[in-house]
Amino acid sequence: MAAGWRRAEMAIMIGAKLPHTAETVTAGRVPEAAILLERAGFESLWVSDHIVLPRTVGSHYPFERDGVARWRTDVPYLEALTTLAAAAAVTTTVRLGTAVLVLPIRNPLLLAKQTAGIAALAPGRLRLGVGAGWLREEFDALGATFETRGAATADGIRRLRECWTGTPGDLLMLPAASIPIYPGGHSPAALRRAGRLGDGWLGQQSLATLDPAALAADIAAVRAAAAVPDQLHIVVRIVESSGKARQLAEMLPELAVAGVHEIIVDSDPFGDPGADVQTLRARAG
Repeated sequence: MAAGWRRAEMAIMIGAKLPHTAETVTAGRVPEAAILLERAGFESLWVSDHIVLPRTVGSHYPFERDGVARWRTDVPYLEALTTLAAAAAVTTTVRLGTAVLVLPIRNPLLLAKQTAGIAALAPGRLRLGVGAGWLREEFDALGATFETRGAATADGIRRLRECWTGTPGDLLMLPAASIPIYPGGHSPAALRRAGRLGDGWLGQQSLATLDPAALAADIAAVRAAAAVPDQLHIVVRIVESSGKARQLAEMLPELAVAGVHEIIVDSDPFGDPGADVQTLRARAG
């Protein structure tokens, strides 16, 4: 496994999601956003992932208690790895990641090549959050099998690592890479998979229903499945957090106690992202 990145002192790291899934992308402002967010002091920049979205979502959305996805599907949604490559080109030190990439709908050899390329262009900065996916309509559109997505995710993680060593079977794939993998998901199977196969875990909750106790239980399950639990890096994406840095900051001590090492927030890069960083960092430990 690749070595995850952990700060020596145990303060929570502050990351931000790039605005590649909203109206702003039509103006080509994602590279500018990456520059502004890095300049503001965010330690990591992240992208989410869908290749295709249905006009109406009928699948159960696992990140809301009622299972309903309320975000819009009729806005531009730039592809995740393309967006990260653009961000890598205009930033220098900020870490880059996927939160999360839907692994079963992608060819693992092609994905290994793409991510190794980004890792070579941005040495030491890329981390790959991966998930089994939840949107059946997307699987159907891409010809992927929804029912076997868990097994496909586990197999995909293994194949990525084989490819990154440069020797997937009798094939050659260079450049080699060492990229930390953070499996996501909150089901018992997903938590076990993260512990067994991951360098960490990437969870997600809405700020409105943020539950540190539930996160602590999930983190404990991941750690219980890991061979070396103390080396796991725990990341949590907090959705619907734009403009609510003060509210989230008050919960950071509880998240730290739960075992969270890093959060991903929504911050308007064209507003005052520096103020968000300062507010969050004051309570991050």
